[in-house]
Amino acid sequence: MAASTHTVTNQAPPLVGYDVFAADRALTEAVDRHVAPEVRDEAHGELSELGRTTGSAQAQEWGTQANEFPPRLRTHDRYGNRIDEVEFHPAWHRLLGRAVSAGLVNAWGRPGGHVRRAAGFLVCTQAEAGHGCPLSMTHASVPALRTDPVLAAEWEPRLTSTVYEEGLRPAALKGGVLFGMGMTEKQGGSDVRSNTTRAEPLAQDGAYVLTGHKWFCSAPMSDGFLVLAQAAGGLTCFLVPRVMEDGSRNVFRIQRLKDKLGNRSNASSEVEFEGTWARRVGEEGRGVHTIIGMVAATRLDCVLGSAALMRQAVAQAIHHTAYRSAFGGLLIDKPLMRNVLADLALESEAATTLGLRLAAAYDADTDEERAFLRLAVPAAKYWVTKRCTPVVAEALECLGGNGYVEESGMPRLLRESPLNSIWEGSGNVQALDVLRALQREPRALNAFLQEVGRARGADHRLDTAIKDLLTELADLDGIEARARRLVERMALVLQGSLLVRWAPPEVSDAFCASRLGGDRGSAFGTLPHTLPLAAVVERARAVV
Repeated sequence: MAASTHTVTNQAPPLVGYDVFAADRALTEAVDRHVAPEVRDEAHGELSELGRTTGSAQAQEWGTQANEFPPRLRTHDRYGNRIDEVEFHPAWHRLLGRAVSAGLVNAWGRPGGHVRRAAGFLVCTQAEAGHGCPLSMTHASVPALRTDPVLAAEWEPRLTSTVYEEGLRPAALKGGVLFGMGMTEKQGGSDVRSNTTRAEPLAQDGAYVLTGHKWFCSAPMSDGFLVLAQAAGGLTCFLVPRVMEDGSRNVFRIQRLKDKLGNRSNASSEVEFEGTWARRVGEEGRGVHTIIGMVAATRLDCVLGSAALMRQAVAQAIHHTAYRSAFGGLLIDKPLMRNVLADLALESEAATTLGLRLAAAYDADTDEERAFLRLAVPAAKYWVTKRCTPVVAEALECLGGNGYVEESGMPRLLRESPLNSIWEGSGNVQALDVLRALQREPRALNAFLQEVGRARGADHRLDTAIKDLLTELADLDGIEARARRLVERMALVLQGSLLVRWAPPEVSDAFCASRLGGDRGSAFGTLPHTLPLAAVVERARAVV
């Protein structure tokens, strides 16, 4: 009886066996826009190779396995020796190894390196987001280490290597290494100046011993860590190796792994230092200044990570509705569902376009672009990461009950979606950082306004939004309490200006009408019905 009644019909096939990069028009166009013509074919080739791997059934299974079998802490070996090791499922190592070999720990010093890496990071994160943490930390540690040329000469070749070697050994014996980060402590969180970890100098120049704790230590299986501690001269940045040159283990006591909402495949830990050997990075008392380049780079990865989650959620929603029939036709052809999908697609494309524009500013590395990044990165980090959760939740709903089932992969995306709004500074931290830049660095505002001004005259709603933003920037009364609203407007104006310049008219028109023109409800799916929404949806569809 069961065999005769259990016939599966009207179910969407899995979204598998496709090129995640080539199927994303917003992303491929951004790469073409920002990468020089002489390396464009090379960039497309490497990104398509990564895209095909990411879209394969094997990589998707690795992502599932890495989450179903999360990392485990082994504090001691069988003989009682303290080892403080974290064990990962082989699937996690395969995902991480593939990403390292694709160059996602290195954007420094190659043509279009930041744009190419950003696109690759956005692609590979769609298979599984947890392995993005060590990729981000390792990549972002380079600017911090460059404050000390000797340290940079020793560590940068290892950090930028495309060789992945798991296991703890002296760094000099490995073909490539990974870095983690330990900034926050239980009493301070984002207020790192309240850190209590102490650093006492040794006789060896630049060497110290650390005593204290870290409440959140990222990627504790890494070969080295950048940490903040209080030295005689104030808060200072230090490099802590896991294994010493002679093969002995540095004191790095992992007390426990965090039991997190999402990001389950990645290990986040609490760590104690007690006589832990460290090397100073930069000058004493200049820890925040030393680490700021790393923070900016990881904040960009928060934008890219959220853009990746949005893109995968939207791709899944459109794919499902393109095959699922209800009430006499395909869901994708129903006017109300089409409105929802188009609205989600706008948010995804705006996030991708903004993330790649920021990466291009890193590649340009001019005074104007650095000033632009000073405001644009925290504003983008605030807004894009905030939009991720509602986008993923709405996309999940497009699958109905199927989306609420673990096998669909959508619950994993939803659990992951709030992470980037918290990591590297929550929303309030980003908003206050924007205020700080506005008050202390006038060149940053000038660069930001020049960027959005390049689209003036192309859309009257954008022009009005820019004018309103200028009015708000001129009013400093109660500015801190209004900071979130101000930063939201800055991000939306920036996204609108980029889409007006570079996106197809149907996308930019719908974005400006709904995000800047005020013709929008409080939920997704409230776009003006007269817009060409079918074209917006079709543009975002991932064709297998």
